[in-house]
Amino acid sequence: MKATIWHNPACGTSRKTLAILEETPGVDVTVVEYLKTPYAADKLRQLFAGAGLTAKEALRLRGTDAEERGLPDANEDAIIAAMVANPAYVNRPFVETDKGVRFCRPQDVVREIL
Repeated sequence: MKATIWHNPACGTSRKTLAILEETPGVDVTVVEYLKTPYAADKLRQLFAGAGLTAKEALRLRGTDAEERGLPDANEDAIIAAMVANPAYVNRPFVETDKGVRFCRPQDVVREIL
């Protein structure tokens, strides 16, 4: 099974999710460090739809200036545009496999798609 994780190595939950993926037999993991390789808008829309989230629900407030910029009150397109410009606004981690997409917070949620 192939799995892709949009990963931030500075995030404990992201590291724990990656460890679960790496420890699961038969899983071929692709790691995308999204702060180095930012998201495309279409990919964000696809991940959010697959995880059953809106961009607002996936918006990271902690450790960002998203609230000061008014992003929690912005529309979906504006939030996604801000996330493309500054990927730190995307909460993490997201994992995609053939079985679906999950926002893996807490990290054990990843097991649903393995």
